[in-house]
Amino acid sequence: MRVSLRRGASTLLWVLLVVLLIRALQWLHSCASRSPWGVSSAYVLVQDRHGRVHGYNHSSPLVFVGGVPRSGTTLMRAMLDAHPDIRCGEETRIIPRLLGLRQSWTGDWAERRRLEEAGVTQQLLDSAVTAFLLEVIARHGEPAPLLCNKDPFTLKSAVYLSHLFPNSKFILMLRDGRASVHSMISRHVTISGFNLSSYRDCLSKWNRAVQSMFQQCSQVGSARCLEVHYEDLVLHPRPSLQRVLHFLDIRWHEGVLHHEEAIGQPGGVSLSRIERSTDQVIKPVNLEALTRWVGHIPDDVLADMKNIAPMLSRLGYDPNANPPNYGQPDAVVINNTDRVLKGDFKIPSNLKGQPQVHSNGTVPKR
Repeated sequence: MRVSLRRGASTLLWVLLVVLLIRALQWLHSCASRSPWGVSSAYVLVQDRHGRVHGYNHSSPLVFVGGVPRSGTTLMRAMLDAHPDIRCGEETRIIPRLLGLRQSWTGDWAERRRLEEAGVTQQLLDSAVTAFLLEVIARHGEPAPLLCNKDPFTLKSAVYLSHLFPNSKFILMLRDGRASVHSMISRHVTISGFNLSSYRDCLSKWNRAVQSMFQQCSQVGSARCLEVHYEDLVLHPRPSLQRVLHFLDIRWHEGVLHHEEAIGQPGGVSLSRIERSTDQVIKPVNLEALTRWVGHIPDDVLADMKNIAPMLSRLGYDPNANPPNYGQPDAVVINNTDRVLKGDFKIPSNLKGQPQVHSNGTVPKR
């Protein structure tokens, strides 16, 4: 019954997505005479809580945060959300689906020809996708000078997005694949195509996914795509975030080092009980999850790690070290970890759809 409901919900979402995209295409087609061909005429106006109106178009600066799930994307976006000039918000979930749908249309020669025969050219389709993405990103949270989107797999389309939004930038979160996979499996985080009963399969899929995103980031170029290692962010949050904000041309703000204090506050960090990382990011930056994977991966998988996940070495991780030496943490992180282990941190009282939270700070499984 649960599977049927999920399939039904998924089908309904796809139908809604297609309907919305068709409406966007129709609207753009009617505007074609007023807009240069191939350039989206979409312009989104959003009013903030003080009554000020903010406008966004395809030339507005945007930042896309992505990476393989369980690589620190939620932590990064929560830290950015704590900055008064940046708004990321929760995962939209619909953006990577739309990008995948667009890829399925344009990647199939026969389908692409059918679309062009119907007058749905590549330029028109790109304009519609731009309008749709801009609408979702701008309206699913509060306005801010810099809007940010965090949907992990979005960075598989970084090159395409860099053309749609010429002033956009990208942050690729990288993490030891063994830690990412253990987190997926131990926390039962369902990801399409990943067999959560097999470390070997998940590590192989991790390798394929991170390789794709790494290549996309390289193609976009270092001026627009920044690689950030989760381990560096956790061990050395201040220099890591100074580097990130400098990359984004955003002034420094101490609040990014204390994202947990901004959760649920006006203009602060919005968290949903639905996202699986919520019970972790409500805590200050700490070392809890850094080496939690050690001792859980089967011996035969460890012995074959170089072949299963060659991207580990390429990203600077020692595939034979269990645990690896990620480096020494800053004093503030050590202090935060002691506080977390003692339960000495404040649990937010105003998460979206406030979940029950255990005394150890974890959210019960749904």
